[in-house]
Amino acid sequence: MGEQNKEKKATKHICVGLLAHVDAGKTTLSEAMLYCGGCIKKLGRVDHQNAFLDTDTMEKERGITIFSKQAKLELPDWDITLMDTPGHMDFSGEMERTLQVLDYAVLVISGSDGVQSHTQTVWKLLQQYKIPTFLFVNKIDLAGVDQQALILELKKRLSDGCVPFLPEMESVWEELSMQDEDAMEEYLQTERLSRETVARIIAERKVFPCYFGSALKLQGVEEFLQGICQYAKQPVYEPEFKAKVYKISRDPQGNRLTYLKVTGGCLKVKTMLSSVSAKGVQWQEKADQIRIYSGAKFVPAEQVAAGTICAVTGLTKTMPGDGLGQETSSRPPILEPVMSCRLHLPAQYDVHNALMKLSQLEEEDPQLHLVWDERLGEIHLQMMGEVQLDVLKRKILERFGMSVGFGQGSILYKETISKPVVGIGHFEPLRHYAEVHLLLEPAPTGSGLTFATNCPENTLDKNWQNLVLTHLAEKEHRGVLTASPITDMKITLIAGKAHLKHTEGGDFRQATYRAVRHGLMQAESVLLEPWYDFRIELPTEQVGRAMADVQRMGGEFSSPQTQGEETVLQGMVPAAFMQGYQMEIISYTKGRGKLFCVPAGYRPCHNAQEVIEQIGYDSEHDVENTANSVFCSHGAGFTVHWSEVQRYAHIDTSPRFEPEPSIQKSSRPIRIRSSKDADDKELAEIFERTYGAVKRRELFRTELKPQQEYVYQDQGPEYLLVDGYNIIFAWDDLKQLAQQNLEAARQALADILCNYQGFKQCYLILVFDAYKVARNVGEVSRYNNIHIVYTKEAETADMYIEKVTYQLKGKHRVKVATSDSAEQLIILGHGASRLSANMLREEIERTNNQIRQIIEKKR
Repeated sequence: MGEQNKEKKATKHICVGLLAHVDAGKTTLSEAMLYCGGCIKKLGRVDHQNAFLDTDTMEKERGITIFSKQAKLELPDWDITLMDTPGHMDFSGEMERTLQVLDYAVLVISGSDGVQSHTQTVWKLLQQYKIPTFLFVNKIDLAGVDQQALILELKKRLSDGCVPFLPEMESVWEELSMQDEDAMEEYLQTERLSRETVARIIAERKVFPCYFGSALKLQGVEEFLQGICQYAKQPVYEPEFKAKVYKISRDPQGNRLTYLKVTGGCLKVKTMLSSVSAKGVQWQEKADQIRIYSGAKFVPAEQVAAGTICAVTGLTKTMPGDGLGQETSSRPPILEPVMSCRLHLPAQYDVHNALMKLSQLEEEDPQLHLVWDERLGEIHLQMMGEVQLDVLKRKILERFGMSVGFGQGSILYKETISKPVVGIGHFEPLRHYAEVHLLLEPAPTGSGLTFATNCPENTLDKNWQNLVLTHLAEKEHRGVLTASPITDMKITLIAGKAHLKHTEGGDFRQATYRAVRHGLMQAESVLLEPWYDFRIELPTEQVGRAMADVQRMGGEFSSPQTQGEETVLQGMVPAAFMQGYQMEIISYTKGRGKLFCVPAGYRPCHNAQEVIEQIGYDSEHDVENTANSVFCSHGAGFTVHWSEVQRYAHIDTSPRFEPEPSIQKSSRPIRIRSSKDADDKELAEIFERTYGAVKRRELFRTELKPQQEYVYQDQGPEYLLVDGYNIIFAWDDLKQLAQQNLEAARQALADILCNYQGFKQCYLILVFDAYKVARNVGEVSRYNNIHIVYTKEAETADMYIEKVTYQLKGKHRVKVATSDSAEQLIILGHGASRLSANMLREEIERTNNQIRQIIEKKR
């Protein structure tokens, strides 16, 4: 087959990755595919340490894949880049990075073991990355392997779309057609499916072709290759240059290699490549050399087309996941390390020199994540497991000549918050100035950190805002419970201030860091720990022991399911208890029990107080992560404790109406004027006769310490709150529309107010009652240039408006549009002014006339 392949020019190209649980025979399958394709003349073996893609000494010694590699596989009409990835869970980060450049995946299943724990982890990743997948069930030559039972297990544990592809495909047409409506229609008409239809439903991940064989004996491999060639589809690439970086490594000479896939256009030698770093810095570098690797050897190329996997030299700023040219950068990896340990350096070795060298390893594996603890003078690193530590130790010795050791591994905790909070950071030593206000909000589990700005540009210039976002992203921010990294939060810049003469870029770095810390010190923090989804298969008589163990670990489980003589127990448990539990199960079940674990992300720590006390972190005295701010008075800076910062702050962001609206402030607030002031005076007199005099707050000076300068409160721009249903049923045209379609009436009012706000530039909030909706938690949404509020259960629009006017009184100019006389009395008591429904209609009509006049003048 191989000689014929070389005579025929390849016309299509795809990138196919091999993935599996460790010891499923993945590397053996890659060897068999290369041999059957004529790419290698001798069939190597893992146990003989001569496999074509096991190029590293440690891989040969251990018999496992540690680093992803690629090889060229030329078949009739096809040029396939075959990528072998690690199967051991400790190196799953390397495997996940490869997924972002795959067109198809081959999931190898051990026929003797079936679906194993890491198999399910890989399957979930393939779902997340939406990669079409072929399955190869290996080792079917072993005694006791039941193909029919394996198919049932694949359908149950992975997907009902797992369908065996047999030499006589007529027997599976009906089963394939059940996975797609169009395929079913075609089958009913023709009693078969076309190759194009089968290829489509595979590409759409509706069907997962299953092939059976023995890679070691070359059984079923030829048929598997033919199946890939028959049912795979070549991607369509755009003409503009794009590329995705998935790996960084170094060759034996120490040259830095950037492995990438060209995803659009073509790449030529000496091309200037560009991207934006994780810190938001734009960079440009030249591609000095292009290498196409196959195993340990490479061929230089002057130009490569879209779809090609290659390595590029000359790039020093690339990182895995970077998008080059028009390509977007990848999202953060799904799999995360769950353990952390201390790195012990040789005696008398300079720690800073060691950090510089070890940073190369962090480039190659970003999840390794080296951390220098200045306070303790220690280097810590994150990892997936013990095997990874052994490999890392050997790698450091061979590359840098350092014989290092590692402390005992500990669980990698994280922290988040349970409620929103505003953090303030101020940095003002002599001739420096910056103030930052951040809103910290809890985000969905597993979402990580997201950063946004909702600060008006007339308050803080856009360049400064971008700088604050850069500073938020550049640092791993630590929590206040155990100094663990924070996660699952949205941090929004809501206000800031700079000085025309004295502000420098570093000032905003200091203010931003302090604002984050200030918010965390005030917040209700939650300690998180990694959890695993587990599945235990064991004899029925031992299930009580397993249930007791899970309860002791602080985990949870569903009702046990009996399957013949075995019982299956599934649930979740903290990762801290899973280390070594596999051996414990084997021991008490006399080898009959199996444990499958899949990372399930982070959840609240089951023994948070105990962990916090054990770690003993003192957030108040962490000078590297301080929450205190620096203010200036009489030419000298002085430190203000975080608990007093809000009193000293130069910007007031305390009035926040709920739910939190993302209002963008106007650069030119215009006051709404009314010709009906007499009505307001009359209402005010009624209120005073009933409730007493109205005391309107004037501008005032804050309480100051002796050295602080006077700060005056600014009333700021104008707010207009509109009682939606009150206005709708007061205006005849909207009332008539509401009788036919209430949603249409709400939409019409919103459109009218959008036009009005666009001219007046006030902050306009349209409020609708939703108090009768059961379990309604309230909603604030942005509609064009206004905000629409639907009140929560048991809260009327009147109650909401009264609450907001009270919060804003004395700090902003507030008007309320309503014809509810009782509500008018209350808002007047809060110092706000009012517009009746008719007054609002007149005001809008005047505004529309002014808009028409302006348009006519421009004509």
